[in-house]
Formats: sequence, structure tokens, C-alpha cells
Amino acid sequence: MNLLSQLLSRPSAQAQAKRRRVKGIELKNATEIATMRQAAKIVATVLHEIAQRVQPGMTTADLDAFAEARIRELGATPSFKGYHGFPSSICACLNNEVVHGIPRQRKVIRAGDVLKVDTGAYFEGFHGDSCITIPVGEVSAAAQRLIETAEAALYAGIEQVKAGNTLMDIAGAIEDVAQAADFSIVENYVGHGVGRNLHEPPSVFNFRTRQLPNVRLEAGMTLAIEPILNAGNKHTRTLSDRWTVVTLDRSLSAQFEHTVLVTETGYEVLTDRSGL
Repeated sequence: MNLLSQLLSRPSAQAQAKRRRVKGIELKNATEIATMRQAAKIVATVLHEIAQRVQPGMTTADLDAFAEARIRELGATPSFKGYHGFPSSICACLNNEVVHGIPRQRKVIRAGDVLKVDTGAYFEGFHGDSCITIPVGEVSAAAQRLIETAEAALYAGIEQVKAGNTLMDIAGAIEDVAQAADFSIVENYVGHGVGRNLHEPPSVFNFRTRQLPNVRLEAGMTLAIEPILNAGNKHTRTLSDRWTVVTLDRSLSAQFEHTVLVTETGYEVLTDRSGL
């Protein structure tokens, strides 16, 4: 095919843009997905190493310094640092802290703590995003049950990911796991699309709702699915640092998150740590 024929047969830029988006949600092509795999692998690697590294006596600032150095060493930049003014490369939350905890030298990690670490990496134009909850040493039976349920809720939601299913299929599966265990779901903070931007459409709810249209999933969508479960009620408040969110009743909170690719037949967990 000659150059003129190629140009005539090639879709216009407008047509390409239309094809790559569904209801404002960008569909990634094979090249973009390959780059996202790299970004996500960096995130998975750093979280895996943090989980192995954590021990009583460390501070959340120690973990932040390690994470930033490793993300940069692996060829990416921290997604969180500077994002809307956030000062650190990880969010580090202890016990009743829910999300957006700022790492600090005075926040000492102790045996029995429930530690949440959330981080992202920006690599060649795309982000990966993931969160884990780490039991520090031996935790209470109640804390362990909360952690296990939060992780089970995440994977129940992921199991609903495939082209043709909907966001509410994900939300309902997560909600059912939480309710069966008698834990509450934090409703003020939800999952999201992820890709060129750290937060993109759509909002990925963890509970059934009619707040937004129930989007049908299509291959090429990349979603950050992140249920947050509280041992007590769902209500939260933000501390005076304007970032750290805590449970209103001071109950424990647990969170897990993966960046997930929608495929024609199911899903691919881009931030999978199981092979590391």
C-alpha cells in the first residue's frame, strides 16, 4: 500500500479519539497497556519490598524515604509526591487512619499495628497505583479478620471484571463480602480509572449506588479498585493536616487496591505481587 493510500485509509484523529474513549473513559491500546504493565510492576515491587521490610520501631517516614528511592531507582517517579500538594511518595496509615496519611518521623510503627501503605509510580507517561494493608507482627484476631476481609472484598470485585459486566457488578461483589462479615464500607473514598492521569473516569464504587450511571466495562479500560473497610461504622473525619482521614469512632480500618486491566474474557491484575 502506498503512502497516499495509507493516509486515506487511516482513521482521522477525531475518529481515533472517539474510538479510544467510552463515556469519557479512555481505552488503552496494546502499546499503552505494555507501558502501564511496567508502571504497575514498579508499584508492585516497591510494595512487596515494603511488606518485607516493615518492623516495629521504624517510622512511616522511613518507609516513605525507601519507597521514593526505589521508585526512582526503578526508572519511574512517585505519582503521589506533589499531587495536589501531597508532600510524600506514599500514603501511610496506622490503625484508625483510613486514607491519605502523611508519613512522619514521629509516627513510629509498633507491634500489633495495622499499617496501610498506598503508592503510585509514573513511568513513561502512565501511572500504576496500589495499596496493601500489613499486619505488623502479631495482630489481634479482630484486626486479622478485618484485613483478610478487606483483601477478600478486593478480589471479589476483581472477579467481576470483564468486558460486558458493569461497575455495579464490581461494587455489589465488594459490598456483599463486607456485609457478610459485618464490616462497614467507607463511602466517601472510592476507586477510579488510572492511566495517563493518576485519577481518571470512572469512579469505581465499593457499594451499590445510583449516584452515577452504571458504566458497562470494555476491553482496554484500566481501573484502580480499592475497597476500604472499617471495623466500626463508615463515618470518617479529616485531621487538621487536611490530608489524613481517620475513623470517627476510632475503629480499625483496612484497605487493599490493585490496578486492573479489563480484557475481552476477564481481567489482568497489573499490580499483582504474587510472582515477586
